[in-house]
Amino acid sequence: MKQPNDVFNDLQQKMSELFKNSPAKDVERNMKAMLSQGFSKLDLVTREEFDTQTQVLVRTRARLEELEKRVAQLEQRLTSTGAAQD
Repeated sequence: MKQPNDVFNDLQQKMSELFKNSPAKDVERNMKAMLSQGFSKLDLVTREEFDTQTQVLVRTRARLEELEKRVAQLEQRLTSTGAAQD
């Protein structure tokens, strides 16, 4: 599956070939501006930003699992010491 960037680049290249050396160069420039403006209004992130956030999420999830195990161990100790004192 093509990425949105690839589709945009393909469209841009085909438009460039179509309008090359024609009076429609202004139309191409205006079309590029409109498309760029449209994409800038979308709430998109770059692949790099997405990958970075994915890595942060993986580390956070691992840390959460470690903390959950630690809490379970502490609760178990508390329960066993509380039962021994009774």
